[in-house]
Amino acid sequence: MNLQLRNFSNLVETAAAAVQGSAKQLLDLSVGSALRAILEANASIALWLQWLIVLILQTTRAATSNGSDLDSWMADFSVTRQSAVAATGSVTFSRFTDTASALLPVGTQVRTTDGTQTFNVVEDDSNAAWNASQDGYFLAAGTSSVTVPVQAATAGSAGNVVAGAISLIVAAISGVDTVTNSAALQNGFEAETDAALRSRFTSFLASRARATPVAVGYAVTSVQQGLQYVIQENQTPDGTAYMGCFVVTIDDGSGKPSSALLAQVSAAIELVRPLATSYAVQAPTIYSATISLSVTTATGTVHATVASVVQTALSNYVNTLPVGTTLPWSRLAQVAYAASASVTNVTGVLLNGGTADLVPPANGVVKVASVTVN
Repeated sequence: MNLQLRNFSNLVETAAAAVQGSAKQLLDLSVGSALRAILEANASIALWLQWLIVLILQTTRAATSNGSDLDSWMADFSVTRQSAVAATGSVTFSRFTDTASALLPVGTQVRTTDGTQTFNVVEDDSNAAWNASQDGYFLAAGTSSVTVPVQAATAGSAGNVVAGAISLIVAAISGVDTVTNSAALQNGFEAETDAALRSRFTSFLASRARATPVAVGYAVTSVQQGLQYVIQENQTPDGTAYMGCFVVTIDDGSGKPSSALLAQVSAAIELVRPLATSYAVQAPTIYSATISLSVTTATGTVHATVASVVQTALSNYVNTLPVGTTLPWSRLAQVAYAASASVTNVTGVLLNGGTADLVPPANGVVKVASVTVN
């Protein structure tokens, strides 16, 4: 809709022209005259009414409404804004003396050095140190450290802290002395933006008419922000051909989505799946990438600092690859050069000990095992 809006001067000029065109005698429209004052008062009211009309149009159209007005508009279609997502990662608890056992309960809190971000230890029953009966991670005598998963206490991108940022244990733990994060915490997202909500609503409309991959994809991405997925049709999770069955592989960026998240995605797909079909929702198979290379840095720079920046850039690049995406060997040198203007040369690039690309299957995802930058 193309509204022909007018400002105050236009309204007064138009009203004056209309009056003069209809007048039978000379009129006084000079500044301060009674007639001009009446026209200006009417123009002010017209300007206010024009603003109300524009405001109504903005709040009743998804393309122009914002914030709570957009939420209200979307609610008529049962579409809701996705909430913020808490960052996740892992921290390592260590101790100076390992002669006695220790327990790290779920819910143990740690913080960044500046105290602004708090993280909670969460359950991971696949962790070798996990003890279900004690609801925590057990450090046996003779074990000096344990690495456990954590989640930001407050959802949002602020929880995406860099490696080494976490160093404080909120409450003392008997038999545990220090904590640190060797890798950055990732996958924290702010609440869905207006633009992203509008974009997802387009997918919602496209998915209404048919039970198609678009409909299944919309169901997956509506569960949580940051989800990646791959749909494989007419096969079972083990790759066996089976007509009418499809497999959805999802990743929340960690490579190890929780069983609760898998169940949520499965429930969402159930609402849109085609009649007389079966499906499975699974976590991706992780393909580890071991990267090593050497960099030459510009004169006057601290080599160790630049090497650390390159290491972080490579880890971030690999760990954000979508499910089923190849990790090209040749891309690693490009990422290293782009990480810092101080990198003048990159040599000896090896990916898993060679120079071949790492090609996962459709249900695989590449994650960093280690990055060594000399």
